[in-house]
Order: sequence, then structure tokens, then C-alpha cells
Amino acid sequence: MELKLFKTMWGFTGDFENACIEAKQNGFEGIEGSLPSQAKTRAYWKECLKRYELSFVCEIVTGGGYVPSRHLSPKEHLNDIECALKNSAEFLPLFATCIGGCDAWSEDESVNFFKEAIALAKSYEIEICFETHRSRSLFTPWVTRRVVEAIPEISLTADISHWCVVCERQMESELDTIRAIAPNVRHIHARVGYDQGPQVPHPAAPEYKYALIAHQKCWEIIWDAQQNNAKELTTMTPEFGPDGYLHTLPFTGAPVADLWEINCWMADTQRTHFKEYQQRSSLV
Repeated sequence: MELKLFKTMWGFTGDFENACIEAKQNGFEGIEGSLPSQAKTRAYWKECLKRYELSFVCEIVTGGGYVPSRHLSPKEHLNDIECALKNSAEFLPLFATCIGGCDAWSEDESVNFFKEAIALAKSYEIEICFETHRSRSLFTPWVTRRVVEAIPEISLTADISHWCVVCERQMESELDTIRAIAPNVRHIHARVGYDQGPQVPHPAAPEYKYALIAHQKCWEIIWDAQQNNAKELTTMTPEFGPDGYLHTLPFTGAPVADLWEINCWMADTQRTHFKEYQQRSSLV
């Protein structure tokens, strides 16, 4: 099985070609991000991805923003998905990852939403993966497990860091649930959360080594499931970001670390981790 790493566009403010150049220079094989709404800009993105031979994962956000508007209906969330799928179809994305649904919906509403979204994505011949995310339908490991039981064909993007905040602990206590959903995980967001937040100040800091190891245990369970299902490719996006996730100093607002440096560190660390994992697996 091969590991393919993607550069996130979250927090990147420069020209898209520069994002592609940064990705290639640092060993990333693709870009993950939300497509721009303007057709001309999308054409430019497509040209750059082709020029630098990078794969693309399309990010879809429903409900008006990363925290969904409470008054929007499942139908309106589905409309957001369809609009994004229309815009991304010409890109032939590896897949789409969707931050979708709402934590306030009943589980029946969420299950119906996911079923309709999967059918919609199939009509565009794009695989869609739903992210485990706070404020969304998959906001806890236990809800996610029940959704997987109700929809065995659902694909997931696993972001364990969100569950650390919701549950106020690392997921080492919930490995049975991680194992239960692992066969459905298509993609991993490699951000490290801690008991009180979705993003440690820096994953290399020794005081957060316990959190990094806890996340890596979960990722290995996912890799185990993918290998058992004869998957040839596993994908991961180091996704440390801004918007309140990145720690800052009081009064000045100065960031305590550089996001790009953190994401490159995480990419390098996970390349090594994956090689070590494969070596251990081959000895079993």
C-alpha cells in the first residue's frame, strides 16, 4: 500500500501556482481544498494541477460555513453538495471530502442526508467521503459508528482531533469504535488534537507527544483495515490551520508557530511513521 500526502489550502493566502510549487518542493503529491466559485479561476487551478502533476481532493462545506447555519434544512445542505460536485467534475478529483450535516439533527435526519448525498455523488461519478467534524452530523465516535452501521457503504474522512475536544480525551479509550469504523475510512486529516482543543500548538513539542502517539495509534488501525481490504493507496492531509486553531500570544495575536512548517513537519513525520508501520506489518 502506498501513502499519498496532500497539501491543504486552508490557511494559504498566496497564488495557487505558488501553492503547487510549495507542494512539489516539499514532497506532497496533491492539493486538497475548496474550489473557487469563478469559472476562470477554476480553469487556472486545473491548469496548475496539470502542469505540476498533482492530484486533487475537493473539499465540500455545506450549510453556509464551517459551522453550519442552524436554520438550513438537509435539502439546502444537499444543494451545496450538488453545486460543489458540478464545479469539481471537470477536475476528475481523486474524491471529494465533505464537511456536512448538522450536530442538532436527529440521527434519522443525518442518515437520510448521507444516503441522498451518496446517491448525488454517484450521479456525478465522484466518490464522496464525510468528515468526522465538530458541529456536524459525525461529531462523536459513537454517532459515527451508528451511521456506519446504518449505511455500510458510507466513506469517511477521519479527523480524530475533533473528537478529542468533544469527548475531552484522546481516542485511546475508544479504540473498539475506531476499529468498527476503520473499514469505511477513505482519507485521514493528520491534525493532532488534545483534551481541550482541536490543534496542539506544535506536534513536535514533547509535552504533546502523548497526543501524537494516540492519534498515530488510530491511524494505524485505519491502515490495518485498508490493507485487509487490499487497498493500494491510502491518503492523508496534514491539516493544521488558522481560524482559532493556531495558538497565538495574548494581546499581540502573534502565532506561536508557522503553519506551513508544522504541516511539512507532520508530512515528514508521517512518511517515516508509515514506513515503520509497513516494516512492522511485514514481520507479522
